[in-house]
Amino acid sequence: MRALSTAAVLAAVLLLGAASGASAKTTWLCKPGLKHDPCTPGLKTTRVDATGAAQGTFTPSTLEHRPVDCFYVYPTVSDQTTPIANRRIDPEERSIALYQAARYSSLCRVYAPMYRQVTLAALNGATTVTQAQRNTGYRDVRAAWRDYLKHFNHGRGVILIGHSQGTFVLRQLVAKEIDRKPSVRRRLVSAVLLGGDVTVKAGSDRGGDFEHIRACRSRDQLGCVIAFSTFNAPPPANSLFGRAPAGRQVLCTNPAALAGGAGKLDTVLPSAPFAPSSTLGKVTPGIGYAPFHVSTPWVESDGVYTAQCSDADGASVLQISGAPVLNALPDATWGLHLVDANIALGDLVDLVRTQARAWGKQHDDHGHRRHASKHENEHKNKRHD
Repeated sequence: MRALSTAAVLAAVLLLGAASGASAKTTWLCKPGLKHDPCTPGLKTTRVDATGAAQGTFTPSTLEHRPVDCFYVYPTVSDQTTPIANRRIDPEERSIALYQAARYSSLCRVYAPMYRQVTLAALNGATTVTQAQRNTGYRDVRAAWRDYLKHFNHGRGVILIGHSQGTFVLRQLVAKEIDRKPSVRRRLVSAVLLGGDVTVKAGSDRGGDFEHIRACRSRDQLGCVIAFSTFNAPPPANSLFGRAPAGRQVLCTNPAALAGGAGKLDTVLPSAPFAPSSTLGKVTPGIGYAPFHVSTPWVESDGVYTAQCSDADGASVLQISGAPVLNALPDATWGLHLVDANIALGDLVDLVRTQARAWGKQHDDHGHRRHASKHENEHKNKRHD
Protein backbone atom coordinates (compact mmCIF):
# COMPACT_ATOMS: atom_id res chain seq x y z
CA MET A 1 0.00 0.00 0.00
CA ARG A 2 1.69 3.19 -1.20
CA ALA A 3 1.99 5.91 1.43
CA LEU A 4 0.34 9.31 1.00
CA SER A 5 2.55 12.35 1.42
CA THR A 6 0.52 14.64 3.69
CA ALA A 7 -2.40 14.71 6.08
CA ALA A 8 -4.13 17.10 3.70
CA VAL A 9 -4.30 14.42 1.02
CA LEU A 10 -5.84 11.94 3.45
CA ALA A 11 -8.38 14.49 4.62
CA ALA A 12 -9.30 15.39 1.05
CA VAL A 13 -10.12 11.77 0.35
CA LEU A 14 -11.78 10.80 3.64
CA LEU A 15 -13.67 13.89 4.81
CA LEU A 16 -16.92 13.12 3.07
CA GLY A 17 -19.18 16.12 2.58
CA ALA A 18 -22.85 16.01 3.49
CA ALA A 19 -25.27 16.30 0.61
CA SER A 20 -28.95 15.84 0.03
CA GLY A 21 -30.36 13.02 -2.01
CA ALA A 22 -31.95 9.62 -1.63
CA SER A 23 -30.05 6.43 -1.04
CA ALA A 24 -30.99 2.90 -2.04
CA LYS A 25 -32.36 0.44 0.49
CA THR A 26 -29.80 -0.43 3.15
CA THR A 27 -27.52 -3.39 2.48
CA TRP A 28 -26.54 -4.80 5.86
CA LEU A 29 -23.13 -6.35 6.38
CA CYS A 30 -24.12 -7.25 9.95
CA LYS A 31 -27.64 -7.39 11.34
CA PRO A 32 -29.47 -9.64 13.83
CA GLY A 33 -30.88 -12.67 12.04
CA LEU A 34 -28.73 -12.17 8.96
CA LYS A 35 -27.47 -15.40 7.40
CA HIS A 36 -23.67 -15.73 7.57
CA ASP A 37 -23.35 -12.64 9.78
CA PRO A 38 -19.59 -11.93 10.31
CA CYS A 39 -20.41 -10.05 13.52
CA THR A 40 -21.75 -13.10 15.40
CA PRO A 41 -18.88 -15.62 15.60
CA GLY A 42 -18.01 -17.95 18.43
CA LEU A 43 -16.15 -16.11 21.19
CA LYS A 44 -13.93 -18.84 22.67
CA THR A 45 -10.47 -17.39 23.21
CA THR A 46 -6.92 -18.58 23.80
CA ARG A 47 -4.87 -16.41 26.12
CA VAL A 48 -1.27 -16.04 24.86
CA ASP A 49 1.87 -14.48 26.30
CA ALA A 50 4.25 -11.99 24.69
CA THR A 51 5.84 -14.79 22.61
CA GLY A 52 2.51 -16.11 21.32
CA ALA A 53 2.60 -19.21 23.50
CA ALA A 54 -0.83 -20.45 24.63
CA GLN A 55 -1.69 -20.00 28.31
CA GLY A 56 -5.15 -21.59 28.38
CA THR A 57 -8.61 -20.88 26.97
CA PHE A 58 -11.72 -19.07 28.15
CA THR A 59 -15.02 -17.81 26.79
CA PRO A 60 -15.87 -14.18 27.62
CA SER A 61 -19.13 -13.54 29.41
CA THR A 62 -22.14 -12.49 27.38
CA LEU A 63 -24.80 -10.17 28.72
CA GLU A 64 -27.88 -12.31 29.31
CA HIS A 65 -30.04 -9.36 28.37
CA ARG A 66 -28.41 -7.09 25.82
CA PRO A 67 -30.07 -3.70 26.38
CA VAL A 68 -28.17 -1.85 23.65
CA ASP A 69 -27.23 -2.07 19.99
CA CYS A 70 -23.94 -1.35 18.22
CA PHE A 71 -23.84 0.59 14.94
CA TYR A 72 -20.53 -0.05 13.16
CA VAL A 73 -18.99 1.77 10.18
CA TYR A 74 -15.90 0.08 8.78
CA PRO A 75 -12.67 1.75 7.58
CA THR A 76 -11.13 1.89 4.11
CA VAL A 77 -10.82 -1.73 3.01
CA SER A 78 -12.40 -2.07 -0.43
CA ASP A 79 -10.17 -3.48 -3.18
CA GLN A 80 -12.62 -2.55 -5.92
CA THR A 81 -10.74 -0.70 -8.67
CA THR A 82 -13.23 2.15 -9.01
CA PRO A 83 -12.89 5.40 -7.00
CA ILE A 84 -16.02 4.56 -4.99
CA ALA A 85 -17.01 1.04 -4.02
CA ASN A 86 -20.45 -0.35 -4.67
CA ARG A 87 -22.39 -2.08 -1.89
CA ARG A 88 -21.35 -5.60 -2.82
CA ILE A 89 -20.11 -7.52 0.23
CA ASP A 90 -16.56 -8.67 -0.52
CA PRO A 91 -14.20 -10.77 1.65
CA GLU A 92 -12.41 -7.67 2.97
CA GLU A 93 -15.63 -6.22 4.46
CA ARG A 94 -16.43 -9.54 6.11
CA SER A 95 -12.91 -9.74 7.55
CA ILE A 96 -12.85 -6.19 8.89
CA ALA A 97 -16.24 -6.70 10.57
CA LEU A 98 -14.84 -9.80 12.29
CA TYR A 99 -11.67 -7.99 13.38
CA GLN A 100 -13.24 -4.77 14.58
CA ALA A 101 -16.92 -5.30 15.46
CA ALA A 102 -17.67 -8.97 16.17
CA ARG A 103 -16.17 -9.03 19.66
CA TYR A 104 -18.81 -6.51 20.79
CA SER A 105 -21.56 -9.04 20.02
CA SER A 106 -21.27 -10.29 23.62
CA LEU A 107 -22.95 -7.10 24.81
CA CYS A 108 -24.96 -5.68 21.90
CA ARG A 109 -26.81 -6.49 18.72
CA VAL A 110 -24.48 -5.37 15.91
CA TYR A 111 -25.77 -3.43 12.89
CA ALA A 112 -23.24 -2.57 10.17
CA PRO A 113 -24.32 -1.03 6.85
CA MET A 114 -22.46 -1.36 3.58
CA TYR A 115 -21.64 2.02 2.10
CA ARG A 116 -20.09 3.35 -1.09
CA GLN A 117 -16.76 4.21 0.46
CA VAL A 118 -13.64 5.75 -1.06
CA THR A 119 -11.60 2.70 -2.12
CA LEU A 120 -7.96 1.83 -1.42
CA ALA A 121 -7.26 2.51 -5.09
CA ALA A 122 -8.47 6.09 -4.65
CA LEU A 123 -6.71 6.50 -1.30
CA ASN A 124 -3.42 5.52 -2.91
CA GLY A 125 -3.90 7.87 -5.86
CA ALA A 126 -4.50 5.19 -8.51
CA THR A 127 -7.82 6.78 -9.43
CA THR A 128 -9.42 10.19 -8.97
CA VAL A 129 -12.37 10.88 -6.68
CA THR A 130 -14.76 13.76 -7.29
CA GLN A 131 -16.49 15.66 -4.50
CA ALA A 132 -19.85 14.33 -5.65
CA GLN A 133 -18.51 10.78 -5.32
CA ARG A 134 -17.15 11.48 -1.84
CA ASN A 135 -20.60 12.59 -0.72
CA THR A 136 -22.14 9.17 -1.38
CA GLY A 137 -20.50 7.41 1.58
CA TYR A 138 -21.93 9.78 4.15
CA ARG A 139 -25.36 9.69 2.50
CA ASP A 140 -25.39 5.88 2.61
CA VAL A 141 -24.49 5.75 6.29
CA ARG A 142 -26.95 8.50 7.16
CA ALA A 143 -29.72 6.64 5.33
CA ALA A 144 -28.79 3.40 7.13
CA TRP A 145 -28.78 5.20 10.48
CA ARG A 146 -32.25 6.59 9.85
CA ASP A 147 -33.41 3.17 8.68
CA TYR A 148 -32.05 1.63 11.87
CA LEU A 149 -33.71 4.24 14.10
CA LYS A 150 -37.07 3.87 12.35
CA HIS A 151 -37.27 0.09 12.07
CA PHE A 152 -34.95 -1.54 14.61
CA ASN A 153 -34.01 0.72 17.51
CA HIS A 154 -37.31 0.89 19.44
CA GLY A 155 -35.77 3.21 22.03
CA ARG A 156 -32.72 1.05 22.80
CA GLY A 157 -29.34 2.51 23.67
CA VAL A 158 -26.75 2.70 20.89
CA ILE A 159 -22.97 2.32 20.82
CA LEU A 160 -21.30 3.74 17.72
CA ILE A 161 -18.11 2.04 16.50
CA GLY A 162 -15.89 3.35 13.71
CA HIS A 163 -12.32 3.39 12.51
CA SER A 164 -10.47 5.54 9.95
CA GLN A 165 -12.86 6.36 7.09
CA GLY A 166 -15.65 4.95 9.25
CA THR A 167 -14.78 7.45 11.99
CA PHE A 168 -14.62 10.34 9.53
CA VAL A 169 -18.16 9.43 8.43
CA LEU A 170 -19.42 8.97 11.99
CA ARG A 171 -17.95 12.32 13.06
CA GLN A 172 -20.36 13.96 10.64
CA LEU A 173 -23.25 11.70 11.56
CA VAL A 174 -22.83 12.37 15.29
CA ALA A 175 -22.51 16.13 14.74
CA LYS A 176 -25.56 16.41 12.50
CA GLU A 177 -27.88 13.57 13.48
CA ILE A 178 -27.16 13.03 17.19
CA ASP A 179 -25.40 15.90 18.96
CA ARG A 180 -27.97 18.47 17.83
CA LYS A 181 -31.01 16.29 18.64
CA PRO A 182 -31.62 15.75 22.39
CA SER A 183 -34.09 12.90 21.86
CA VAL A 184 -31.52 10.96 19.83
CA ARG A 185 -28.57 12.06 21.96
CA ARG A 186 -30.20 10.47 25.00
CA ARG A 187 -29.95 7.08 23.29
CA LEU A 188 -26.17 7.35 22.86
CA VAL A 189 -24.41 4.99 25.24
CA SER A 190 -20.97 5.86 23.85
CA ALA A 191 -19.12 6.37 20.59
CA VAL A 192 -15.89 4.46 19.92
CA LEU A 193 -14.36 6.61 17.16
CA LEU A 194 -10.82 5.41 16.47
CA GLY A 195 -8.15 6.58 14.05
CA GLY A 196 -10.12 9.53 12.72
CA ASP A 197 -8.99 12.67 14.59
CA VAL A 198 -12.06 13.54 16.62
CA THR A 199 -11.43 17.10 17.81
CA VAL A 200 -12.29 19.06 20.95
CA LYS A 201 -11.66 22.65 21.93
CA ALA A 202 -8.06 22.96 23.11
CA GLY A 203 -7.90 22.20 26.83
CA SER A 204 -11.49 20.90 26.92
CA ASP A 205 -13.35 17.60 26.57
CA ARG A 206 -15.82 18.94 24.02
CA GLY A 207 -16.45 21.92 21.75
CA GLY A 208 -14.65 20.76 18.61
CA ASP A 209 -16.64 18.32 16.49
CA PHE A 210 -19.45 18.07 19.03
CA GLU A 211 -21.10 20.75 21.14
CA HIS A 212 -22.74 18.55 23.76
CA ILE A 213 -21.04 15.14 23.68
CA ARG A 214 -17.95 14.93 25.89
CA ALA A 215 -14.96 12.65 26.11
CA CYS A 216 -15.36 9.54 28.27
CA ARG A 217 -13.35 10.04 31.48
CA SER A 218 -14.88 7.39 33.74
CA ARG A 219 -16.17 3.86 33.19
CA ASP A 220 -19.76 4.64 34.21
CA GLN A 221 -20.05 7.80 32.10
CA LEU A 222 -22.68 7.62 29.37
CA GLY A 223 -23.26 9.56 26.16
CA CYS A 224 -19.55 10.16 25.66
CA VAL A 225 -16.75 9.56 23.14
CA ILE A 226 -13.71 7.28 23.19
CA ALA A 227 -11.12 8.25 20.58
CA PHE A 228 -7.42 7.75 19.89
CA SER A 229 -4.79 7.07 17.24
CA THR A 230 -1.99 4.68 18.16
CA PHE A 231 1.75 5.35 17.84
CA ASN A 232 4.85 3.78 19.38
CA ALA A 233 7.24 6.54 18.33
CA PRO A 234 7.06 10.35 18.17
CA PRO A 235 4.65 11.31 15.37
CA PRO A 236 6.57 13.01 12.54
CA ALA A 237 5.77 16.60 11.66
CA ASN A 238 3.72 15.41 8.69
CA SER A 239 1.86 12.78 10.71
CA LEU A 240 -1.52 11.87 9.26
CA PHE A 241 -3.10 11.63 12.71
CA GLY A 242 -3.05 13.51 15.99
CA ARG A 243 -2.75 17.09 14.73
CA ALA A 244 -5.62 19.59 14.73
CA PRO A 245 -6.20 23.15 13.48
CA ALA A 246 -5.38 26.07 15.78
CA GLY A 247 -7.74 26.31 18.75
CA ARG A 248 -8.59 22.62 18.62
CA GLN A 249 -6.97 19.43 19.87
CA VAL A 250 -7.31 15.86 18.69
CA LEU A 251 -9.03 13.86 21.41
CA CYS A 252 -7.14 11.03 23.10
CA THR A 253 -8.89 8.81 25.65
CA ASN A 254 -6.87 5.89 26.96
CA PRO A 255 -9.33 2.98 27.34
CA ALA A 256 -7.08 1.42 30.00
CA ALA A 257 -6.90 4.66 32.04
CA LEU A 258 -9.75 7.01 31.16
CA ALA A 259 -8.96 9.47 33.93
CA GLY A 260 -5.36 9.82 32.73
CA GLY A 261 -2.00 8.17 33.13
CA ALA A 262 -0.75 4.83 31.87
CA GLY A 263 -2.53 1.49 31.71
CA LYS A 264 -1.83 -2.01 30.48
CA LEU A 265 -3.77 -3.10 27.41
CA ASP A 266 -5.69 -6.29 26.63
CA THR A 267 -5.02 -7.00 22.96
CA VAL A 268 -7.59 -9.17 21.17
CA LEU A 269 -7.37 -10.57 17.63
CA PRO A 270 -9.25 -13.15 15.57
CA SER A 271 -7.13 -16.23 14.94
CA ALA A 272 -8.19 -16.27 11.28
CA PRO A 273 -5.95 -14.22 8.97
CA PHE A 274 -7.43 -11.11 7.38
CA ALA A 275 -8.82 -11.86 3.89
CA PRO A 276 -5.54 -13.28 2.52
CA SER A 277 -5.88 -12.21 -1.11
CA SER A 278 -6.86 -8.62 -0.26
CA THR A 279 -4.50 -5.64 -0.12
CA LEU A 280 -4.81 -5.36 3.65
CA GLY A 281 -4.51 -9.12 4.02
CA LYS A 282 -1.09 -8.94 2.38
CA VAL A 283 -0.03 -6.00 4.56
CA THR A 284 -1.20 -7.07 8.02
CA PRO A 285 1.36 -9.87 8.58
CA GLY A 286 4.00 -7.13 8.62
CA ILE A 287 2.52 -5.47 11.71
CA GLY A 288 4.72 -7.60 13.95
CA TYR A 289 2.46 -9.33 16.46
CA ALA A 290 3.98 -12.45 18.00
CA PRO A 291 3.02 -15.51 15.89
CA PHE A 292 0.47 -17.83 17.44
CA HIS A 293 -1.06 -21.20 16.61
CA VAL A 294 -4.41 -21.79 18.29
CA SER A 295 -7.65 -23.65 17.59
CA THR A 296 -10.03 -21.04 19.07
CA PRO A 297 -11.61 -18.21 17.04
CA TRP A 298 -9.80 -15.56 19.13
CA VAL A 299 -6.50 -14.86 20.89
CA GLU A 300 -5.94 -12.41 23.72
CA SER A 301 -2.71 -11.13 25.25
CA ASP A 302 -3.11 -9.21 28.49
CA GLY A 303 -0.64 -6.57 29.64
CA VAL A 304 1.89 -7.07 26.86
CA TYR A 305 1.53 -3.42 25.83
CA THR A 306 1.19 -0.30 27.99
CA ALA A 307 -0.51 2.86 26.73
CA GLN A 308 -0.60 6.53 27.71
CA CYS A 309 -2.00 9.59 25.95
CA SER A 310 0.67 12.09 24.86
CA ASP A 311 0.48 15.57 23.37
CA ALA A 312 4.22 16.02 22.84
CA ASP A 313 5.20 18.24 19.91
CA GLY A 314 1.58 19.17 19.28
CA ALA A 315 0.38 15.67 18.32
CA SER A 316 -2.27 14.15 20.60
CA VAL A 317 -1.94 10.37 20.29
CA LEU A 318 -2.01 7.14 22.29
CA GLN A 319 1.61 6.09 22.75
CA ILE A 320 2.19 2.41 23.40
CA SER A 321 5.25 0.50 24.53
CA GLY A 322 6.01 -3.19 24.85
CA ALA A 323 7.38 -6.14 22.95
CA PRO A 324 7.35 -7.36 20.33
CA VAL A 325 7.72 -3.86 18.86
CA LEU A 326 5.07 -3.24 16.23
CA ASN A 327 5.74 -1.69 12.83
CA ALA A 328 4.28 1.54 11.46
CA LEU A 329 2.60 0.72 8.14
CA PRO A 330 2.82 1.83 5.43
CA ASP A 331 5.24 4.36 7.00
CA ALA A 332 5.85 6.47 10.11
CA THR A 333 3.28 9.11 9.15
CA TRP A 334 0.51 6.56 9.73
CA GLY A 335 1.83 5.35 13.09
CA LEU A 336 0.18 2.11 14.21
CA HIS A 337 -3.06 2.95 12.42
CA LEU A 338 -3.66 -0.67 11.44
CA VAL A 339 -3.77 -1.80 15.09
CA ASP A 340 -6.05 0.96 16.47
CA ALA A 341 -9.11 -1.29 16.78
CA ASN A 342 -7.42 -4.41 18.22
CA ILE A 343 -4.50 -3.27 20.37
CA ALA A 344 -6.93 -2.41 23.20
CA LEU A 345 -10.01 -4.33 22.03
CA GLY A 346 -10.31 -6.20 25.32
CA ASP A 347 -10.30 -2.92 27.25
CA LEU A 348 -12.81 -1.34 24.88
CA VAL A 349 -15.24 -4.25 25.10
CA ASP A 350 -15.00 -4.35 28.91
CA LEU A 351 -15.56 -0.59 29.10
CA VAL A 352 -18.53 -0.63 26.74
CA ARG A 353 -20.00 -3.63 28.59
CA THR A 354 -19.95 -1.55 31.79
CA GLN A 355 -21.63 1.33 29.97
CA ALA A 356 -24.24 -0.98 28.44
CA ARG A 357 -25.11 -2.38 31.87
CA ALA A 358 -25.36 1.14 33.29
CA TRP A 359 -27.66 2.21 30.46
CA GLY A 360 -29.80 -0.89 30.91
CA LYS A 361 -30.22 -0.23 34.64
CA GLN A 362 -31.44 3.28 33.86
CA HIS A 363 -33.89 2.31 31.12
CA ASP A 364 -36.53 -0.30 30.40
CA ASP A 365 -36.74 -2.35 27.20
CA HIS A 366 -38.30 0.59 25.35
CA GLY A 367 -35.65 3.11 26.34
CA HIS A 368 -37.73 4.84 29.02
CA ARG A 369 -36.12 5.94 32.26
CA ARG A 370 -36.77 3.35 34.98
CA HIS A 371 -36.88 5.81 37.87
CA ALA A 372 -38.03 9.38 38.02
CA SER A 373 -35.65 11.89 39.53
CA LYS A 374 -36.20 13.28 43.04
CA HIS A 375 -37.37 16.56 41.50
CA GLU A 376 -39.91 14.76 39.31
CA ASN A 377 -41.26 12.74 42.27
CA GLU A 378 -41.64 15.90 44.36
CA HIS A 379 -43.46 17.58 41.48
CA LYS A 380 -45.85 14.62 41.14
CA ASN A 381 -46.52 14.60 44.88
CA LYS A 382 -47.36 18.29 44.85
CA ARG A 383 -49.76 17.73 41.95
CA HIS A 384 -51.54 14.93 43.79
CA ASP A 385 -51.77 17.05 46.95
